[in-house]
This record gives sequence, structure tokens and C-alpha cells, in this order.
Amino acid sequence: MTTPLPTSRGLPLPVLLALLGQTAISAGTHLAARRATQDVDAISLVTMRILLSAAGYLGVLAALKGPLLPPRKTWGWWLLFGFLAGPVNQGFFVYGLAQSKASHAGLLYGLTPAGVYLLSVARGREAPTRARLGGIVVAFVGVLVLLLGRGLGEALGPLVGDLFILGAVLAWVFWTAESREKAQTFGGLRTAGWSLIAGALWCLPAAPFVVKLDAFVAAPAIAHWCLAYLVLMTSMGSYALWNYALSRTEASRVAVFANLQPIATAVAAWALLDEKLGWELLAGGVLVLIGVRLAQRQ
Repeated sequence: MTTPLPTSRGLPLPVLLALLGQTAISAGTHLAARRATQDVDAISLVTMRILLSAAGYLGVLAALKGPLLPPRKTWGWWLLFGFLAGPVNQGFFVYGLAQSKASHAGLLYGLTPAGVYLLSVARGREAPTRARLGGIVVAFVGVLVLLLGRGLGEALGPLVGDLFILGAVLAWVFWTAESREKAQTFGGLRTAGWSLIAGALWCLPAAPFVVKLDAFVAAPAIAHWCLAYLVLMTSMGSYALWNYALSRTEASRVAVFANLQPIATAVAAWALLDEKLGWELLAGGVLVLIGVRLAQRQ
């Protein structure tokens, strides 16, 4: 059993580094997923991503000391959890992003901290505090400034895609709030791994019908690299870091870092795609950083 570190006014350094690493990886996730869906069918892409991620986790867990599979009495819980973490969260995200914009995903995922905080308070796992709620609100306002600073017209987009992304966000909120207890018991790596392995079980029956392997092989090399990024960096690296942080501190303190992702994504788009940076990045970024800092206060 993993023993959580004692809380303090700030996050423990290992947890902070894990969350900053997860934020950096997530910045590339939006870009990789959006680029990959230009050449690969979204359902085929997400199915391959989940199955390959599960295979990777099986290999990692087999090489480590400890149980390869969770206790038998918890299998039902993991199947439900895997359905949310895999087909719902990843499937809705990729399918929605194929019909919407990366900026919309950033805005909608900015709802994560508020959802996790409200769910944790409702379940009696966290006590309501003004600093935590105020920090979440300030950070979300910063996300709005960042995404709407270039004008409302640029932020508008297809409704159907946004609704699917919102479904992915709701699954992520529930997954984040509910996985903390499991992460404390089994560790962040096994919690992430067992979730994706269970998610793969839901995808296996449909895989022969939805995976278009010939089309993927014929796709440009950039699509292959994007899938590799989504599997190795996002589903394995990012999920493990997120669950490690959940095993060491409250879910709402972890979730507020989701508001840093739009900033990191904008910087990544500037560095890799030569997109311009405007005043909204500075103003929104300052608000997000203030909000994150407020939310970490005890």
C-alpha cells in the first residue's frame, strides 16, 4: 500500500514535477490526436491506441514485482472504471476532436477541476474551502481569456464534436475523483495500467470490425508517430504520472493542473506549428498560474 505524503502549504516536489510532466505531455496530446485523425479514422485510431496501451502496461507490470492483475473481488469495479477510462474518455475525446478544434478541447477540459472538486465535496472526501474554490474559478477565467482572447468567432465550432469532448471530460472527472483511493492502495502505475487493460477488454470484440489496419499502414509516417505518442507518452506516461499524483494528494489539487494544459498547448503550437502568441496567452496564463497557486493552499 502506498502511503500518501503529509500535506503542506504546497505540493511535495515529486508530485509537482509529476504534474508538470503530465501537463507537458498533454500539450502534445491535443496536437497529435488532431493531426492523426486527418489521416486515420477516429474510431480505428482510438481502438488501436487503447489496445496497444493495454499491451504496453501488461509488459511493464509483468516486469515489476507485485501482482499482474488486481484482486478478483475488485474485477467488476475495474471493468466499470476501464469503460470510463478507455472507450468513453479516449473514444469520445478523439472522435469529438476530429469534428471540433483543439482549442475547444482545452476549454472543456478546463471544467475538470470544478467537476472533481464538487464531486469530492459531495462524496465527503474533501472539505469545502474558499481558497480551493476561488483558485479553481480564477484558473478557469484564465482559460476563458486564453481561448476567447482572439475573438468569439474563432472559438465557435461544431456542436456535435464539442458534445463528445464534454462526455470525455465528464468521464475524466469521475475517473480522477474516484481513482484516488485505488491509487493510494495499489500505486499510480497499477491504477493506470489496470484501468487501460480493463478498457481494452471492452474494445476487443469490436476491434476486428473497426480497426482499419490497411488504411493505417498506408497513412503517412506522421500518423504512425502520432499514434506512438498517444500510446507511449499519453496513455502510459501521462496516465501514470496523473495517478501517481492522485496517490499523494487530494484529487482537486491535482485536477486544477488541467487548466495549465491550454497554455502548454499554445506554446507547443507556437514552437512546432509556428502559430502566433498573443496578449491572451500572457493574461490568461497569469490568471491560471494564480488560480493554481490558490488551489494548492491548505
